[in-house]
Amino acid sequence: MLADRYVKIKYDSYEDFIENCKIQIPEDFNFGFDIVDETANAAPDKKAMIWSDESGREKTFTFADIKKESAKAANFFKSLGIKKGDAVMLMLKRRYEYWFTIIALHKIGALVIPATHLLTVKDVQYRCEAADIKMIVAAADKRISDVINEAKKSLPQLKHLVCVNGKVENWLEYSKEVEKFSSVFNRPYGADALKTADPFLLYFTSGTTGLPKMVYHDSSYALGHIITAKFWHDLDDESVHLTVADTGWGKAAWGKLYGQWICGACIFVYDYERFHSDRLLSVMSKHGVNSFCAPPTIYRHLIKEDLSKYDLSKLKYAETAGEPLNPEVFHQFKKATGLEIKEGFGQTETVLFAATFPWMKPKAGSMGKPAAGWDVDIIDGENNPCEPGEEGRLVIRTDKGKPAGLFCGYYKDEALTKTVWNNGIYDTGDIAYKDEDGYLWFVGRSDDVIKSSGYRIGPFEVESALIEHPSVLECAVTGVPDEERGAIVKATVVLAKGYEASPKLVAQLQEHVKKTTAPYKYPRIIEFVKELPKTISGKIRRVEIREADGNGGNKRS
Repeated sequence: MLADRYVKIKYDSYEDFIENCKIQIPEDFNFGFDIVDETANAAPDKKAMIWSDESGREKTFTFADIKKESAKAANFFKSLGIKKGDAVMLMLKRRYEYWFTIIALHKIGALVIPATHLLTVKDVQYRCEAADIKMIVAAADKRISDVINEAKKSLPQLKHLVCVNGKVENWLEYSKEVEKFSSVFNRPYGADALKTADPFLLYFTSGTTGLPKMVYHDSSYALGHIITAKFWHDLDDESVHLTVADTGWGKAAWGKLYGQWICGACIFVYDYERFHSDRLLSVMSKHGVNSFCAPPTIYRHLIKEDLSKYDLSKLKYAETAGEPLNPEVFHQFKKATGLEIKEGFGQTETVLFAATFPWMKPKAGSMGKPAAGWDVDIIDGENNPCEPGEEGRLVIRTDKGKPAGLFCGYYKDEALTKTVWNNGIYDTGDIAYKDEDGYLWFVGRSDDVIKSSGYRIGPFEVESALIEHPSVLECAVTGVPDEERGAIVKATVVLAKGYEASPKLVAQLQEHVKKTTAPYKYPRIIEFVKELPKTISGKIRRVEIREADGNGGNKRS
């Protein structure tokens, strides 16, 4: 693996890790050349990716394949005038061409903007105008092309449209065009070369609240994910790792590209349109996945399956991030597989900065401890450190230096950046606390914490209590305005198979929460729904539920 070029990879303890793990960042790091091509030169036949779709088609790509295909794509894009600093948006779902194109753009030094295929016309217009996007490469899906074609009518700066896996009228066909170009693309030097500090990757936030913000990273972001892959996913040269994520979500960068290839692992990509837990388990079994990462939503579905029907003997590590993991899911998965799910925590603005690392015993529901290189703190309203057990703002202190993988700011918006990052403190916007052992515990987003009759109620604790009840598949807890109490607790619930909504079930769930948590935290309102509003990344949009309830919401149950 190439990870040891940039960081020491063996440690005796968590304390050794914190004290001595320091990522070395070159001034001219380029992931495409320094990781992909270097690996291909040293071990051309080494597997880089196994791709499988829901129809059963499969492809395996070596690092030599990735080097060759990304070079051809880079030459193609360069012929269109794409150069260092140009913004290019990728809307490629889980197509394997995503890996060719993003590496190609890294080699050129372009600013890459991964995006979900579910964007609307307004979404595309907003992104193209805000980031001055010059080209979009998208899957040849009619819905996607119709949206982009309509958006393009008001976007004169959007010069090129390229389609993948099919044809779209008046678009360039990727597979046809790319074959016209050489499979050699030499590293640029001088002014054309990507420097580590140059804009490298830009994500529009998932928008759990407000309009998406433009989070941009330099190429040290890729090196920051060594922590993610090596010390959380526990990967090496022999690993086959699966992270469940669409390429338009930042989690794909966490688990489907940078850290994994720096560690020499093979990434497994399961390309599907609609999630079915049984199909996912089948391909994991068939391809011998030994490291698996998915959001809690996926695990909640997996534990409803009979896991004994699948050969998961090669699965050695299981991780989760995106939202806190309900303890009940942790215990049920361990009972079925023997594996303890290791939680991790970070944001679009960061790489992994807290997790259950190899030297630590997992605590169900805890995000673990801070990662090496990250000065993580919990502070009160006057920026003083909180005592163990005291809730406060979860922040990153940067007065002694910016850690590898922390964002550079909100693109072209210094004023917005300063609202969350100033005086050497980056405020994550989350509320948390630490226990006596130094483990961190998520309470909720600042906007999600419910204030009722003078009490502060974190939605996660109530959600965890509800998830323990067999009737609950998923739930979201929010506050509803109340004249007497300020706010009352509401639970929006998706029922498991075999259960039906009824006043009796409402009473059972309320009583269950009263017994599991403090009585004042029970949901006075329970609404049953078929599905919860979510971002493309799978995060629950509690803001959408709150907005619907802003004028009194639903009747009390």
